[in-house]
Amino acid sequence: MSLRHAVGPVSLAAATTRTASRQSYLTIRWLADPAYRADAFALYAYFRWLDDTVDERLGDRDERLAFVERQRALLVRAAAGARPSGLSPDEALLVGLARPDRPDRAGQRGDAVLLSLHAMLDVMEFDAQRRGRPVTQQELDDYTQDLAVAVTEALHHCIGHGCRSAHDETRYVAVTGAHVAHMLRDLVEDLDAGYLNVPSELLVDGQLSRDDLLSPELRAWVRDRVALARSCFATGRRCLARADSARCRLAGHAYIARFEWVLDAVEADGYRLRPSYPQRATLRGGLRIAADGARSALVAARSGR
Repeated sequence: MSLRHAVGPVSLAAATTRTASRQSYLTIRWLADPAYRADAFALYAYFRWLDDTVDERLGDRDERLAFVERQRALLVRAAAGARPSGLSPDEALLVGLARPDRPDRAGQRGDAVLLSLHAMLDVMEFDAQRRGRPVTQQELDDYTQDLAVAVTEALHHCIGHGCRSAHDETRYVAVTGAHVAHMLRDLVEDLDAGYLNVPSELLVDGQLSRDDLLSPELRAWVRDRVALARSCFATGRRCLARADSARCRLAGHAYIARFEWVLDAVEADGYRLRPSYPQRATLRGGLRIAADGARSALVAARSGR
């Protein structure tokens, strides 16, 4: 049975998405292919559940790792055709997405859904391991790459499914820039939760405090990360221009605009990171993001694909 015809899981996924992110919900409602809209809600809801479980519900490292390992085992079994029992509603979303009898499974380049799911579990495993310990810049870069694969493959599966898009080294660059910006936006909040998103190479004795973020060395690092994200977005826009689906291009530009706003705020603050950026959740902030995304897509269209 197709996931999109299973009313229970679809309703759960759509409700979860709407509660967690109104912008993501509206993007899926307006831009996802009708045949893959349920997949988009399922992917978002499952990823949201994974993240909340690892970050908020499981305090013990071994419990977090055991949880991620269970999800990996379910994914492998479901992709092989098994129908595991004793699933939570969220795990049922995973099994529905991974099943081999889906009509879109045959002929997919790298099987986007499975690639996305495996990459997201890599992200979760890293989060499960790293709380409270320093991490290197290479570890953070690998973490960003895994997240970029998960999000990009999910987007191309659900919006403009089967349409031509870039399959070279630029494919994941736009989401890479977005995750760099995302980690800057949440750096102070994550620090309070025990996650060190500043590379260990810049830490003294593996420690980091809020006051440290005001030092010239850390502000210079933030400036470099902002520049990296902007460079990624410039490359990402060129990559998006190669996608045949207009809806996919618009979704990509909106995603970039959502995080460019963060970069503008960080620059305006002289590369001093705030504890939070609540303006992004206001109606005014949402309208600005939408307008910037539409403007970005329009400029790209006028420039010629």
